Amino acid sequence: MLLTEDALAPTRAVDPAFRRDIVEGLSRNPKATPPIWFYDRHGSELFEAITDLPEYYPTITETALLQAHGADIATAVGHGRAVVEFGAGSARKTPHLLRAIAPAAYVPIDISGDFLRASSAELAGVFPGLPVIPLVGDFNGQLSLPSAIDAMARLGFFPGSTIGNMEPDAAVDLLRAMRRLLGSDAMLLIGMDRIKDRERLIAAYDDAAGVTAAFNLNLIARINRELEGDIPMDALVHRAIWNDAKARIEMHLEATRSLHFHVAGEPFRMQEGETIHTESSHKYGSRDARLLLRAGGWEPMEAWTDADSLFSLMLAQAG
Repeated sequence: MLLTEDALAPTRAVDPAFRRDIVEGLSRNPKATPPIWFYDRHGSELFEAITDLPEYYPTITETALLQAHGADIATAVGHGRAVVEFGAGSARKTPHLLRAIAPAAYVPIDISGDFLRASSAELAGVFPGLPVIPLVGDFNGQLSLPSAIDAMARLGFFPGSTIGNMEPDAAVDLLRAMRRLLGSDAMLLIGMDRIKDRERLIAAYDDAAGVTAAFNLNLIARINRELEGDIPMDALVHRAIWNDAKARIEMHLEATRSLHFHVAGEPFRMQEGETIHTESSHKYGSRDARLLLRAGGWEPMEAWTDADSLFSLMLAQAG
């Protein structure tokens, strides 16, 4: 059964936070924009296409872990919790978890309202007896959970290694915010991508079909459409770079010539070879992952990793 309780009312007006973040990001040296703004409707669709690519190992590996260890997760978590999924998107992996643990309610949170409502309606059809309450909002901001789950213990679900898109200090802040939001008896099931060989990492973020490049460039299309930008998209190319010192993949948009453009009435310039840093994806060793969780107020309980050590699912309880 599909219920609605939006954290943000849908609107066609330009999001002032989007304007602020993009103008501030393009004013920096070096230029950098927050990855949250990738996810308009088309950006969300492109990301889902990325998860089907042969080079993109995280989705298939994490899905296999959920399928293989569903019974173990259920034993550790117990029945009757409300599952709160952060950055739910299409929620493609979620049915494996819901079938395993028999939750009392499901609350998917995502910033892309249209995409979230469509996926929530589909999931409600698959689980007709489960209250599905989509919450439109930014999980990095202030949120209030639906009153319908006030009396329920919660299991936070944060798959896909989205935590890796944040700088470590911001990741700790988010984990602490999740701890406050979910409550003192909460648990958290989180996906974390592991450090591995450079070639495999680069391929996952610079696929042969060019879908990740289209995803990256869609940010520019959104800026031009919503912020009255005139950035020439044909003068920017996608770059994926492994930063070994920071153990992260970086996505950039590189200028192929000198540029002068406007966004939200503000003028900007880029030199040939200059980039806009649009996303980072940090990778964690097993010890690093446990330290991160503890710093964020969570005590690690269990960890499940594939045979090739590509990806980990970690279960933690509120510390």
